[in-house]
Amino acid sequence: MNKKLRDAVYGLAIGDALGVPYEFKKRGTFECTGMTGYKVHGQPEGTWSDDTSMTIATAKSLKDNGGKILTHDIFDNFLAWKDEEDFNCNGVCFDIGNTTWDALATGIPRTDVDSNGNGSLMRILPLAFVDCTDEEIEEVSAITHGHEISKKACAIYVHVARRLLAGEKIQEIIPTLRYGKPFDRLCVIDRFEERDIKSGGYVVETLEAALWVLAKNDNFKDTVLTAVNLGKDTDTTGAVAGGLAGIIYGVDDAFARKCLEVLRGKEIIDRCLW
Repeated sequence: MNKKLRDAVYGLAIGDALGVPYEFKKRGTFECTGMTGYKVHGQPEGTWSDDTSMTIATAKSLKDNGGKILTHDIFDNFLAWKDEEDFNCNGVCFDIGNTTWDALATGIPRTDVDSNGNGSLMRILPLAFVDCTDEEIEEVSAITHGHEISKKACAIYVHVARRLLAGEKIQEIIPTLRYGKPFDRLCVIDRFEERDIKSGGYVVETLEAALWVLAKNDNFKDTVLTAVNLGKDTDTTGAVAGGLAGIIYGVDDAFARKCLEVLRGKEIIDRCLW
C-alpha cells in the first residue's frame, strides 16, 4: 500500500471522526481533545462520516481502474454509499449534504452559486495520487458540485497536496497561491488570526481554514484538533486539514496511533487503497 496515500486518507478519517460529535457547534462552546462519541449525531467513538465515505469511494474507483478517472464509476460508488450502505463504517449513511443528495438523486449536479458547499472538496484528495489534469479534477468535483468556485477549490487543494507530497513546506506554498476572488486570501492566509477564519460549509471557508491550521501548527495532533475546535462544520474542516496533515506528518505519532486504535471501519478504508 502507498504509505503516503494511507497517511493522507487516515489523516482525513481521523479529522473527520474527531469532528463528528461536534458538528454544527459554535466555536468556544466545546473543546475537542481526542476521540469521543455520541453527542450531535449519536454515533459511537471513532465513527467517520460522509467525508471519509466519499473519499474512499473515490479512491476505490481509482484503484479499480488503474488510476484512470471514470466519473460514471465514481458516481456509481457514491450511489452505493448513499443507497446500499457501502463505504460506511457502520452501515448507515447518517450525514449527507443537500447538494450532494440532489446530485446523486437526479444525476444532475447543481451549478448555482448557492451550491458551493464543501461536499466535493472533502472527497477530492485521492486525485493527488494519480496523474490527472485540472479539467479531470473539476469533472470529479462536478459529479455533485458543478459551480466554478467548487471546481477551482478542488483543483487548488489537489495542487497543494501534490506539492506537499513532493516535499515542499506549507509555509513555502501559501505565498504562491495567488488567485482572484474569492480565493484572494489564500496567499496571505497565514497572516490572519483565528477570529478572521470562518469554518462553515462554504467551500472557500473550508479551504482557507485548512490551510490556516496547517500554517499555525507543527504537528498532526495540534493541526487536527485546531481544525475541529474552529467549530461549525467540524468534521469536514477536520477532514480537509487532516488529509494534508497526514501527508506532512504521517499518522504514526502517539496521538494518531491512539486515534487509530478506536477508529472504526479500518478494514473498509484499507480495501479502497492501493
